[in-house]
Amino acid sequence: MFLHSTGGECAYILKSLPLFSSITVQMNCFSRRFRRTAPTSGSSKSELVPFRTPRINGWSWPPQPLQVVGWVVYIYLAVVSFGIFIPLLPRPWNAMSYISGISFLLHFFTNIATVTIDPADATVRAKKNYSSPLPLFDKAKQAHVIQDLHCYLCDVNVGPRVKHCGICNKCVEGFDHHCKWLNTCVGQRNYWFFFVALISAILAVFMLTIVILFIFVQHYLDPHILRTAPQFASEFDIFLLGNTTWLVFLPLAPVETSSAGLLTLAFITVLVCVVCMLLFCHLLGFHLYLCKRNTESKSASTCSSKSYTRSQEVWALFFC
Repeated sequence: MFLHSTGGECAYILKSLPLFSSITVQMNCFSRRFRRTAPTSGSSKSELVPFRTPRINGWSWPPQPLQVVGWVVYIYLAVVSFGIFIPLLPRPWNAMSYISGISFLLHFFTNIATVTIDPADATVRAKKNYSSPLPLFDKAKQAHVIQDLHCYLCDVNVGPRVKHCGICNKCVEGFDHHCKWLNTCVGQRNYWFFFVALISAILAVFMLTIVILFIFVQHYLDPHILRTAPQFASEFDIFLLGNTTWLVFLPLAPVETSSAGLLTLAFITVLVCVVCMLLFCHLLGFHLYLCKRNTESKSASTCSSKSYTRSQEVWALFFC
């Protein structure tokens, strides 16, 4: 009888076998990691849901593409600032190197602190179970992951200012937003490091823009004022030297370059600085607005102003 059954009947018979059913479930779950959870209200059986290991901080693997881009931009601006443009400044303009140096260093250390600090709630950090995977929050099945100050995914009791981050997959104390540029959440434990890093980044980019504009103007008005470094006198006759040859990476490793190359690099750097200034100032203005209203970034979506809603959408596009 089994040999003369149709294809549909055979499939039905095979699916009814416990062994074949188990193999089918394993094959369907092979491409994604699943975990069985407790029964939900109104359900008599448990369900298989995707799960993921919580992230510890911004150094957790894998890195975000925007995080890599941010570090590349920082290294580029630091190299061109202290290796190319600032060494060309005459006195007293060379004093700007101290302001730029402090800004770059302050941003570097506060950025490292923001990324390194674990912003998770104290109850989550006390469990120290980051190696154990947690189910992912599914809005289609449950309206809120935290109910009655209890997170059902982290399985801990939390405070009123705690939110579960779906990207880091953990509860964050004083949750502000998840920053793709830092690859971590910004919360109560690392917020002020983040804020100082933002202020120092704005100052560093602004100072670099002023330096480049000064060099660009002097390049055409009085180029000799930019050749006060002793390497120019040793390599060339400073009075016979035209406006076509320049030295970069002074004073340690002088490299000769053309005027066109210097101006092209200055133009590219100014474009990068302008883009950074727009992003940083927009984010700073948004946070200053939130500080004035004494609210959090995510709760700001209740504002009815159209202009403010548009500002929040643009901010979320780049920073959330």
